[in-house]
Amino acid sequence: MGRFPMETAAFALPVTARQIAYARSLALRNKTLLPWEVQQDRRSLSAWIEAQAKLAPMTGNGPSSKQVAFAERIARIKHRAVPDECFRDRQLLSRWIDSNR
Repeated sequence: MGRFPMETAAFALPVTARQIAYARSLALRNKTLLPWEVQQDRRSLSAWIEAQAKLAPMTGNGPSSKQVAFAERIARIKHRAVPDECFRDRQLLSRWIDSNR
């Protein structure tokens, strides 16, 4: 019976490479710093990621996630690839979708 509660064990877990990579991409997207303290344990980083992911992602002319999903579905059906530049511009992706329906 000398077991520790699950929370105590989970607190000491180190962050994963995937967590750090995702946190860095969110920091770039949101134009914010990824604090050093947050990078020291999995629970803190997870909470930071959750808060940053809720912020408005689109600033600019990028396509919406629904538009990207629709284009990828068309590409699978037509056995084609969506050009990379289309993922950076909403209007380009719209034109690609219209010409490949």
